[in-house]
Amino acid sequence: MNLHAINTGFFKLDGGAMFGVVPKSLWQRTNPADENNLCTWAMRCLLVEDGDHLILIDNGLGKKQSEKFFSYYYLHGDDSLEKSLHSAGFTADDVTDMFLTHLHFDHCGGSIKYDEEKTSVLTFRNAIYWSNESHWKWATDPNPREKASFLQENIIPIQESGHLEFIPLSGKSGFENIEVIFADGHTDKQMLPMIRYKDQTIVFIADMLPSAGHIQLSYVMGYDTRPLITMAEKKVFLDEAADKGYILFLEHDPINECCTVKHTEKGVRLDQVFKLQDII
Repeated sequence: MNLHAINTGFFKLDGGAMFGVVPKSLWQRTNPADENNLCTWAMRCLLVEDGDHLILIDNGLGKKQSEKFFSYYYLHGDDSLEKSLHSAGFTADDVTDMFLTHLHFDHCGGSIKYDEEKTSVLTFRNAIYWSNESHWKWATDPNPREKASFLQENIIPIQESGHLEFIPLSGKSGFENIEVIFADGHTDKQMLPMIRYKDQTIVFIADMLPSAGHIQLSYVMGYDTRPLITMAEKKVFLDEAADKGYILFLEHDPINECCTVKHTEKGVRLDQVFKLQDII
């Protein structure tokens, strides 16, 4: 098995929205905001080479939205999905499995692109796209709170292509070295893949833990639909991660790719931060 961090660029979101009820005087210590109270966030994906499978976990914001849309999120940086795949030695056509943790636009926007005739086509035309039935229903009949995050042009063409398949809620992904944790605090049935790599467990933690600055239990995004459930899920997971030495792969942290956590007198806290390449 080989692992590659796939950087698709940076964007900006309001710091208060990203940290919920936590005061700015606290969260800005780890995630300083600009003059507009916006913080920079990564859209870091993970490419897994495992036997005959080339699995991409999430795919960023994509490029097909309007200039007005992108102006809200300040997409910036030199990285792109295509550039990062190429740096790893691959193209989109090589991807066999597109694993979508959930269907918010900053996680699945790269799933679909427009061709020269402005027709929607699969970015990963040879891949199976993996979601789960419960979350798919949640996203295609969205609640008012999340509707703006579930862009139907990112979602419906996947189903229409015939490339959509569902992972069962048992947590068995169908991949020999990947199991799935389901989490309901951020959105319904978000999928967090746990990857067995050599003698380690690497967890793609997605939006349960957007950055190393979100480890404390009360540091919960305003975007979460069920913040109290997020806190309960984080407590269970972080205790287990500290006990078992899990490596957490951070999707949105603008600086840190990976981290570990440890038990302290104040609860679970950050232990070490490092690059993915430091463990592979």
